[in-house]
Amino acid sequence: MPFPLPLRAHLVLSALFLALPALAQPRLQVDGAWVRSSPSPTGTAAYMRLTATEPLTLVGVSTPAAGVAEVHEMKLDGDVMRMRALDTLPLPVGQVVELKPGGLHLMLMDLKAPLADKSTVPLT
Repeated sequence: MPFPLPLRAHLVLSALFLALPALAQPRLQVDGAWVRSSPSPTGTAAYMRLTATEPLTLVGVSTPAAGVAEVHEMKLDGDVMRMRALDTLPLPVGQVVELKPGGLHLMLMDLKAPLADKSTVPLT
């Protein structure tokens, strides 16, 4: 279930890649990244498609734009949609792991400032 905010902000991934030797093949491809704009500093979510070229596990996320950043999952539990933080997110080789509204996503809470449409958000 998407959040009610209709505007989207652009997301700049500054360092979602693991440390790599110079000119090495990236171990993680990130596509279609975006974050919902937020008129208040309460929180928002970031979405993207992740494809690993070797077995990887996402173990955390951070951004200077928010006091708290977590990997979250939304899941239907009976008739109730529940959201919970995940400690880890496996990224199988060659499989697209989609972070999207109503499913897996990055939750950005306690924003330092509201996010306007077309804002950029560094994310590690």
